[in-house]
Amino acid sequence: MIRKMLPVFLVLGLALTACGFHISLPFTVTPGPLTTDQIDLPMPADASQTVDLSLGFGAGTLKLQGGASALVTGTAKYNIPDFKPEVTVNGSSVSIEMGNWRLNKITDFTNIKNEWDLSLGKQPLNLKIEAGAYKAEYDLGGLALTNLFVKDGASDVKMKFSSPNLAEMKLLSYETGASNVSLTGLGNANFSSLDFRSGAGNFTLDFSGTLRRDASVNIQTGFGNTTMVIPAGVPVQLTVDGGLSNVSYGSGWSKNGSVYTQEGTGPDLTIVVKIGAGNLTLTQ
Repeated sequence: MIRKMLPVFLVLGLALTACGFHISLPFTVTPGPLTTDQIDLPMPADASQTVDLSLGFGAGTLKLQGGASALVTGTAKYNIPDFKPEVTVNGSSVSIEMGNWRLNKITDFTNIKNEWDLSLGKQPLNLKIEAGAYKAEYDLGGLALTNLFVKDGASDVKMKFSSPNLAEMKLLSYETGASNVSLTGLGNANFSSLDFRSGAGNFTLDFSGTLRRDASVNIQTGFGNTTMVIPAGVPVQLTVDGGLSNVSYGSGWSKNGSVYTQEGTGPDLTIVVKIGAGNLTLTQ
């Protein structure tokens, strides 16, 4: 039984180590009472100033959305004292990080709780999210994101842009491991470049919304199923690089070698997909 459990502990340990949390095996921990911390960070005095906001999150559940009148508001609920979020403000740089958790005993992880529910204001943001093995729901519509960087481990993430991004985003970068990730409303993200890199899993990139300028997309995935939803009428040139990939596409698409094209008017999407092995589905 111990042999069967060790891989689970090692996976969690590696995920937390990747996020900068200290691990000491073998480990044990006893959850305490549920604690709720209120997080309230005011807007900078200069409303036009771009803020570098970093979120560091290990294992647990993270919710993030717009709608705040401040820079960041919300709650962090946890039952491990060392999970207490650490907030650092240094000029225009702000970080909220899960506290250091040193594992030293064996425990039942199903009893551990770590839940963040945060809302962001409309201040221009360079937003960076680093996480481990976690579950997340992001609604980033209506924010003013100038750059977005997400890096996580074994994750289950649903990210959407339910309304247009209020700023021109230079780069949307997402790097993930063995995960299930869904990105929807990408047409509303208003990015110039999108870079998506993944290991194994199931991935959906939905470009619904309103494209306001030409954009380039680079996708690299190891093994898994990737679905791309691109509305009819959006001009697309998509190149597939991957000898072991299976590409499925419906009406509205034409194929010439490894290049797939959809005719349309308005801003262009130029997409390069590199697949180690797996399935790619192009749909509207």
